[in-house]
This record gives sequence, C-alpha cells and structure tokens, in this order.
Amino acid sequence: MDDAIEVCCPWCFEQQELWVDPQTVGEMVQDCEVCCRPWRVFVSRDEFGRLHVQLERS
Repeated sequence: MDDAIEVCCPWCFEQQELWVDPQTVGEMVQDCEVCCRPWRVFVSRDEFGRLHVQLERS
C-alpha cells in the first residue's frame, strides 16, 4: 500500500496529493499535475516509518 501526503506545489501553490511507495526514501523529481513544472522531492521516514516530504523547485 502506498503512502499519501498533501503537498503544495512550490511553483503554482496548488494543493495536491502525492503518493509515495512505502519503500521510497531519498530524492526524486516529480512534475506538478497542475502547472507541469518539476519539483525536487525529498522523502524521509522517522523511526516509526511515518512519511516526511519536503519540496523545492527543480
């Protein structure tokens, strides 16, 4: 089962739901579903496996 988290695009500021595979950690690039501009997504998990995501413009 994938993890979902609500994020805000750093370009157009639209709220979106981002789905992340439970095994994913590290950095990836994702395009905004609204404005199509790229994000750099940093994925980490705490000691309990909870998802933490940080976005910046790519």
